[in-house]
Amino acid sequence: MQCVRRQPARTKSQESLYRAQMKTTARNNMKHLGLEDDGDLQFLMNGGDLLKVRSGSWKKTRYYKLQEDCKTMWHESKKTLKSKQTFSVEDIDEVRTGRQTESLRKYTEESVEGRAFSILFKGRQKGLDLIARSEEEAKKWVGGLEKVISNIKNLTPQKKTEHWIYSCLRKADKNFDNKISQKELKSFLRDINIEVSEDYAEMLFQKCDKSKCGFLEGKEIEHFYEILTQREEIDVIYEEYAKTDGLMSAADLLNFLLHEQKEDVSQNDALQLIEKYELDENAKAKQQMTKDGFLMYLHQPEGLISNLAHENVYQDMNQPLNHYFISSSHNTYLLEDQLKGPSSTEAYIKALLKGCRCVELDCWDGSDGEPVIYHGYTLTSKVLFKDVIKAIQENAFKTSEYPLILSLENHCSVEQQKIMAQHLISILGSALITKPLGDQMPTCLPSPEELKGRFIVKGKRLDKLEDMFSESKTADEESVTEEEDDEGDEEDQEKKSSKTKLLKLAKELSDIVIYCKSVHFHGFEDSQDKQSFYEMASFKEGKAVKLAEESANDYIHHNIDKLSRIYPAGLRTDSSNYNPVPLWNAGCQIVALNFQTACPEMDLNRGLFLQNGQSGYNLKPSYLRDRDTKFDPITLPDGPWLKNKTLHVMVISAQQLPKVSERKSSIVDPVVKVQVYGVPADTTMVETQYIENNGFNPMWNENFQFDVRVPDLALVRFSIEDYDSSSNNEFIGQYTLPFNSLKKGYHHVPLLTKNGDHLSSAGLFVHIMVVDAE
Repeated sequence: MQCVRRQPARTKSQESLYRAQMKTTARNNMKHLGLEDDGDLQFLMNGGDLLKVRSGSWKKTRYYKLQEDCKTMWHESKKTLKSKQTFSVEDIDEVRTGRQTESLRKYTEESVEGRAFSILFKGRQKGLDLIARSEEEAKKWVGGLEKVISNIKNLTPQKKTEHWIYSCLRKADKNFDNKISQKELKSFLRDINIEVSEDYAEMLFQKCDKSKCGFLEGKEIEHFYEILTQREEIDVIYEEYAKTDGLMSAADLLNFLLHEQKEDVSQNDALQLIEKYELDENAKAKQQMTKDGFLMYLHQPEGLISNLAHENVYQDMNQPLNHYFISSSHNTYLLEDQLKGPSSTEAYIKALLKGCRCVELDCWDGSDGEPVIYHGYTLTSKVLFKDVIKAIQENAFKTSEYPLILSLENHCSVEQQKIMAQHLISILGSALITKPLGDQMPTCLPSPEELKGRFIVKGKRLDKLEDMFSESKTADEESVTEEEDDEGDEEDQEKKSSKTKLLKLAKELSDIVIYCKSVHFHGFEDSQDKQSFYEMASFKEGKAVKLAEESANDYIHHNIDKLSRIYPAGLRTDSSNYNPVPLWNAGCQIVALNFQTACPEMDLNRGLFLQNGQSGYNLKPSYLRDRDTKFDPITLPDGPWLKNKTLHVMVISAQQLPKVSERKSSIVDPVVKVQVYGVPADTTMVETQYIENNGFNPMWNENFQFDVRVPDLALVRFSIEDYDSSSNNEFIGQYTLPFNSLKKGYHHVPLLTKNGDHLSSAGLFVHIMVVDAE
């Protein structure tokens, strides 16, 4: 949130002009969003009081109002006008009705359920817990906000650009006369992230000032907008293929799709694109596409860089679980660092909504007989185990319907382990796996397809799974494990008097560990001889990396039959992450990362699991599933994995990059980096020259070439930074995707923030070509 500076007092005439302009602005923006006569939106714009809840003793009334731009919420204290703050509707991740956050459940009574709602933000911004004056008003607040969020999200890129530019133009019109002077024009250009010389600003102004009266208005402002948003590079491409009276016929468009985009399509596909994206009804009637329609297509899913078919589940989901890479989180309960950061059910919800399929629960004895989750021996806050299980049950399958693994790090007494088992069984119900599928002892793990909508508990087990099918007496709660594994963090291991310290297990908790029994790793030979398919080891980051570097083929063979979980070093108290790629190269399935930390490593994780419908399960390449494989990512012997591709990337331009500094005078100097991650021989990085003082429409037209030997394991990361010659560049945005998801031809690359949220309107424009290496 940012404070709003007080403006100097206006004269009466200025105030009158201002109010009239604001009403017109509001009407235009409501119309722009398709909500011109919407009662809920009008309610938001009129504003009202809400009770803001922070704790049991901090509950204060605040006045909230949607501003005239229809995307900024403004609020102030009722007592004083000095405390005014704003936040963007585009920063809202979710509006949640009822007492559905920890704070509202803890600090409010059930009687306010119908009046309560929460605004949750993207990234680490703290959410707002609010109570309306009535249930009817609560519905209007929630309904209005959801409509604005939805309609902004569904605006076409052109409409978003138009909306943003005209908002900036109105902001630049200091005296509210609906005219733009040359000085105001220069200020406006800074607002949209361009710094130009006085000579260029004057030239641009004179070009638009047809009336020669010293300011721009009406049609002149429209002409200025057209000059500003002209895409030279799009003009060149369009004119190359628009061979029918200056427009693209279906045949022309098909020619473009076949020769530039290398797509396997027919003229009927071209006609469908015209019908779907052409804006001009006359052109559409003639089955033609204008330049605006062509640009619209290039901004849509069909024109983006990622293969549209990969947005759905397209891989075989009937293989055993151990044949998949599984999106996995470490210390899922933490929102920040691992020493004093808060633990929260919200952290689980965020991870699950991002497609995570393995979450960690660090369980300890709590007061009043209720187990808690937190990072042991630290100052991190605690959250009740049962509250976490409830949050998991409610959100587990919203993003992915495939199985969720609950990785238990168990430090509880036997009594509280029994309570853990009770909560798991009662809350998760029939969705919890409590016995193997089928009537006989299985010989391999079930598939993601067979386990759709099911929960799998990973933890210690007192006996073997085979004992469930024998008539012999099973172990009781006094039995103990033979040896604790490496699952605890490194600092925990140092606190233990012996690594063979025995741990008592409650039979009730042991009995619901079916397919993921935790065991200690004693070496590849030992695991081959003694480890069952349902038994799995956890590896410290350092140990796993060493095995992947020094014994890669042995590690790959181990991971063909068994699951492996990797977790960050205990010294990463700041919740930083390690590079997951070398572990994926060695076939490790559950490579657990700190989801709460925005970093390049999480970009890679997000990029890998972008495919296959963001299901959180990616089928490993065949040579990481074949028991006779000779694959080694380090030495790269000959084999079917060597597909030797040459990737050509032309970085052409970028559009509407955000400022990285709040200072009005700060304009970005963008530089683009293209990185390939994969086997060591494929890993490389290149970068463009930086463009000085232009974040609005920088142009590079730079070509790069990459040799990719093992494309199945390669990821491509595009990132844009603000160049700084005296210090580290500042991050602007990035996008990572699997090499095999790249589309050929001209494409826009959407940009994500550090937290993985889309940067509205911002993007990169590139040309991609992939050919067999000579």
